[in-house]
Amino acid sequence: MGCGDRATLVRLCDPAGRPRGTGFVADGRGTVVTSHEAVDGLPHLLLHGVDGRSCRVEAHDITALPELDLALLPTGGPDALGVPPLPIAPQERIDAGAYVTIAAHGVREARVLGATAATYTAGGRTHTIGRALELALGTDGSDALRLRGAAVGGPVFDPDSGAVIAVLGTALRTGHAAAGCAVPLAGPDRDG
Repeated sequence: MGCGDRATLVRLCDPAGRPRGTGFVADGRGTVVTSHEAVDGLPHLLLHGVDGRSCRVEAHDITALPELDLALLPTGGPDALGVPPLPIAPQERIDAGAYVTIAAHGVREARVLGATAATYTAGGRTHTIGRALELALGTDGSDALRLRGAAVGGPVFDPDSGAVIAVLGTALRTGHAAAGCAVPLAGPDRDG
């Protein structure tokens, strides 16, 4: 299974079954990592994996990290969704000009423009994310990164190792127009 392959991603839906975004299984317990904006304000989520497997996650069971625009969703175990965990890259820095892979209307290549300060607003409170990755990508991929689009919360992959390096956030705002932004999962401002 390659990075961005549908079999490695988890689809998130609201209580009515409408898409809210994407996530990925990050550990052997079946924990799904996604963007906070994909879960914000919902009483529960429906998570869909492979082979028709799905589970319901109540809002009170979600570990919300709005200050990072991230959320951790318990699934009840490693086999709940039939989706294997993806490796997370330990790298602390991604150089400007590097290419990464994202799942946005299919697997797409994006170029890292650099690190930038971004803000994320949830629950009437604005959070500053000091080091978001600014991404450049083609028009089709940019359309997938619209607010509340299917790509929200999806993994950003290092194309060489296939490991996850960041999570897409469509509600991240910068001081300038940015095609896309993502929250790195490792780095000097992360404590694990």
